[in-house]
Amino acid sequence: MEPCQVDPTDARVLERNYDYAQKNVRLLSMWYECDLERIIELLAENDIELSANDERLFGTYYRSVQQRPRV
Repeated sequence: MEPCQVDPTDARVLERNYDYAQKNVRLLSMWYECDLERIIELLAENDIELSANDERLFGTYYRSVQQRPRV
């Protein structure tokens, strides 16, 4: 039996990892080794609610991503 692959961008995995990162976008971006903006985009595209602190810091960008037309 082969180990199963986990897609880190899957909504459930992303939400769980955001929880593990104590709802901290900066920490999550370090774990994912990706740009802060990309992490915010992933959270917004998957409708994962930001923490109050992240909302204050990144809420404007998060909402702008959510308002983009989805392809």
